[in-house]
Amino acid sequence: MNEELHTHAPHEETVHAPAGKHSLNQWIAIFTALLATIGAIVSYQGNALMNEVLLQKNQAVLEKTKATDQWNYYQSISTKAHLMELAVDLAPPAKVAPFQKKIQKYQAQKKTVQATAEHLEQLSTAANTKSWRLNRPHRDMALAMIFLQVAISLASITALTGRAWLFGMAILSALGGVGLWVIALGMT
Repeated sequence: MNEELHTHAPHEETVHAPAGKHSLNQWIAIFTALLATIGAIVSYQGNALMNEVLLQKNQAVLEKTKATDQWNYYQSISTKAHLMELAVDLAPPAKVAPFQKKIQKYQAQKKTVQATAEHLEQLSTAANTKSWRLNRPHRDMALAMIFLQVAISLASITALTGRAWLFGMAILSALGGVGLWVIALGMT
């Protein structure tokens, strides 16, 4: 008799598992695929949120720069007004009228420039506040990604070692990541 010795590779046993019965490795594969999909979504949303954070921060800096320019212009007008006031003090009374007109003109300009500068500072503060508010959910999404990546790593180690308790840790880590992601979505 010619008997052949036939051995099965581990993956063949998984492929030929009875219907309705899934091995631990099949669950790990499904789990890992789901986590990779969720991770891709979280990563995309986190990057989009970071872009918005940076956009708002840049807007705050831009508005602050414009406000600073307006305050410098205000200072320039104030200096001109002070020079005109000095001219009024030094000029003969008959020649003060043109200087007083310029003083009135500069006083009116100062009010307009001051209002513009204050408005620009408010816009800068608002953009800075929005940037800060959006940065919190971005940090939570980054932490969610860490938890999801740890879960994928633990699932991979589970597949290699067959230790089911590691799969339980992977599930807990994944739940933590999904929970942080949901919290971050609620803040945006």
